[in-house]
Amino acid sequence: MLALAADATAPGIATQLFGSGLIGLREGLETGVVVMILVAFLVKSERRDALKWVWLGVGTAIAMVAVIFAAIHFGTSTVTGTAAELISGIASLVAVAIVTAMVLWMRTAAATISGDLKDSLGKALAIGPLAVAAMAFFAVGREGVETALLLVGYAENAGNSVWPLIGLLLGIGVAAVLTVLLYFGAVRINFAKFFKYTGVFLVVVAAGILAYGVRALQIAGWLPGGTNFAFDASSWFDTSSWYGTVLQGIFNFRPDPTVLQVVAWVAYIAIVLPLFLRPVKKPSAAPTASETSDLPA
Repeated sequence: MLALAADATAPGIATQLFGSGLIGLREGLETGVVVMILVAFLVKSERRDALKWVWLGVGTAIAMVAVIFAAIHFGTSTVTGTAAELISGIASLVAVAIVTAMVLWMRTAAATISGDLKDSLGKALAIGPLAVAAMAFFAVGREGVETALLLVGYAENAGNSVWPLIGLLLGIGVAAVLTVLLYFGAVRINFAKFFKYTGVFLVVVAAGILAYGVRALQIAGWLPGGTNFAFDASSWFDTSSWYGTVLQGIFNFRPDPTVLQVVAWVAYIAIVLPLFLRPVKKPSAAPTASETSDLPA
C-alpha cells in the first residue's frame, strides 16, 4: 500500500464506479467511433475481406493496453516505500501528459477524423493486410493507452480497490452497445457536446491526478515542500461523507494539500481548460457527404 494512499479512507463503491465508469464511457465511445468509421468504410468499399485485419489490429491493441495496465498496477501495488511513491508519481505525470495531449487533439480533430481515418485506411489497403492491421492497432491503441494510464492514476486514490476497474469495464461495455446502435442508426448522439462536457470532466480529473503525482514525488523526496501545507481542512472535511467520497474518489481532492499541489492544480486548470474551451477554427472546405455519412449527427 502506498504511503500516500494509506493515510486516506478509500472512496465509496458508487463513487469509484461512477468516476471510472464515466472515463470508460468516454474513452470507449471515442474508440468505438474510430472502429465504426473503419468498418463502415470497408463495408461501403466492398472490402469486407479486410475486416478481419481491422479486428486483428483492434484485438492486438486491446491486449497491449491490458498488459500495460496490469504491469503498472502490479508495480504500484507490490512495490513499497520510496520506489512505490516514485512509480505512482511518475505514472500519474505520464497519464496527465498523455490525457492532456489527447483531449486537446480531439477537440480539433473531431471535425475531420472521419476523412482522415478513411484516407489512412485507403492507403493501408493499397499496401497490404498487415498495413491495415497496423493502422487499426495504432488508431485504437492510442486511445487505449490513454485510458490505461488515466485509470491507473485515478485508481491510486482508491487504495488498490478493484471497483475502479469494474466501473471502467462497465463504462466500456455501455460504450460498445452505443457504438453498435450508432452504427445501425438506432440512436444519435451530439458528439460535439458529449466530447466537450466529458472533456472538461477529464481536464479536472487530470488536474487531480497531477496533484496526486506531485504529492507522491514529494513523499519520495524528489520534490520539495512535502510538509508545507496550503491549508488543512481535516477538522471539518469528512472524507466518508457523500461530498468527501465524490471529491476524493473522482477528483483526488485532499483536505490537507501542500502548497506545491495547489499551485500545480490551479496552474493546470488555468492553462489547459481555456485551451480546451477556445473556439475551434472551422475547416476551410466543408466535408463531403461521403466523409460524414459514417458519423451520426
